[in-house]
Amino acid sequence: MLILPHTAFSAWVECQVRTWGQRLSWIWILLLGVIVLNVIMRYLFAEGRIEFEEIQWHLYSFGFLFGLSFAYVSDSHIRVDVVREKLSPDTRAWVELYGILLLLLPFILLVLVSAIPFVQYSWANSEVSQAPGGLPLRWLVKGLLPLSFLLLLIVTLARLSRVMAFLFGFPAGIDDGSASPTEPLSQQEPPP
Repeated sequence: MLILPHTAFSAWVECQVRTWGQRLSWIWILLLGVIVLNVIMRYLFAEGRIEFEEIQWHLYSFGFLFGLSFAYVSDSHIRVDVVREKLSPDTRAWVELYGILLLLLPFILLVLVSAIPFVQYSWANSEVSQAPGGLPLRWLVKGLLPLSFLLLLIVTLARLSRVMAFLFGFPAGIDDGSASPTEPLSQQEPPP
């Protein structure tokens, strides 16, 4: 595990994302309740409701899209840990820096540039579900895409500030108790 120093910006952003991520995690319980209700209605009362199916899709997309930022902040996203754990902390930080600059930021910007016209078109046409009895305001759920990627952009910039503080010493990291005062950050190993 690579221990990166926090910056004032990263500490604030990550605190907000963790707080909201924990609050919004209840959406999975709500999703489970809608699924159970839909299954009960379909198999016990022989009455399926398209609204419930669409609410399931919307809740799932909401949880997944905003969960991306929470996963990045909590460092629970997928990595090639078999390779990464054998690298020195400095090398891991450089891989993180180049991964952010060359892969993650361009991907986020591509999604944002593509998603905004997608939502605008849906809103301008007052798009609704094509299914009979489906939900209105399709633009609202499509609007989650640019909002969630905007949040992911902010979280990524916070992580970038931490990596830069580790590698270059700017922006200045805050002492969060994880760094030893006698040892430079680039030489620290995680505690056992």
